[in-house]
Amino acid sequence: MELRQLITFRTVASTLNFSRAAEVLNYVPSNVTMQIKALEDELGVRLFDRLGKQLVLTTAGKRFLTEIHSVLDKLDEARSVVHDNENLSGTLTISANEVICAYRLPAVFQRFRSLCPGVRLIFRSVPNQELKQALFEGAADAVFMLDEPIRSSGLAVEPMVEETFRLFASPNHSLAKRTELQLEDFHGEVFLTNEKGCPYRTMFDRGFEREGIDTITYLEFQSAEAIKQCAISEIGIAFLPEIVAEAEVKRGELVALPWQIPDLHVYTQMLWHKDKWLSPIMISFIKAAREVLASEEDNRSL
Repeated sequence: MELRQLITFRTVASTLNFSRAAEVLNYVPSNVTMQIKALEDELGVRLFDRLGKQLVLTTAGKRFLTEIHSVLDKLDEARSVVHDNENLSGTLTISANEVICAYRLPAVFQRFRSLCPGVRLIFRSVPNQELKQALFEGAADAVFMLDEPIRSSGLAVEPMVEETFRLFASPNHSLAKRTELQLEDFHGEVFLTNEKGCPYRTMFDRGFEREGIDTITYLEFQSAEAIKQCAISEIGIAFLPEIVAEAEVKRGELVALPWQIPDLHVYTQMLWHKDKWLSPIMISFIKAAREVLASEEDNRSL
């Protein structure tokens, strides 16, 4: 079993794509395929299944990945002792949901790249409810979540930015010109929201139930972009983080309705496993995230 095979396996497990892994590792795709096959032959098990065009880890692959992460983390730790921290190299895997990826992380990634240009940065978009498991399984070095303040005995959690959620509608919507709304004004309206199971969808439901409304018509989506476009098309009222609709509000395609969801406290939070060794690469990334997202929070308070 060769070290390069283990690194290749970890990269394929992070990207779930042979071509993307080859690009990250500067290999030709056939080289990646051969290394994974050789590793599977030596172990005597399949590490990946191909379900149509989708590559997924087998149960054996998931178990092997957990052990390999600890081995390669130790190797990174040993390397950091003998290398100049100003010339960091290696791979960092970050996961988040669609909203944070599109609206919070680009500036973080840009800052990190300026600090550590030699580090390979892998990003995987993961549904909010699967992000913690990615840390416990070693599939990600750090994740970002949109949720109420998270408490965990096994994870380090750092709140970064408090996110404001609003109700948005087309300027042509019947409620768009109102300066004040009452609960009864929402009867018969269609709300465009994330699917059940999403933390802030749960908080949305809870807020209206507390106000005595428990019969709401929903259209549910997996994508914030889809929610936004349907609101622009006058299909219903969108429930979204304010940052998602900023550009559309400025262009006059959406308006924020004068209604506050009660007891809704949601933060963009950065998490990593408490037992994970914080390599110089990881420390640099945490620093970049703090610098960028702290400035966002400061700008909101002005």
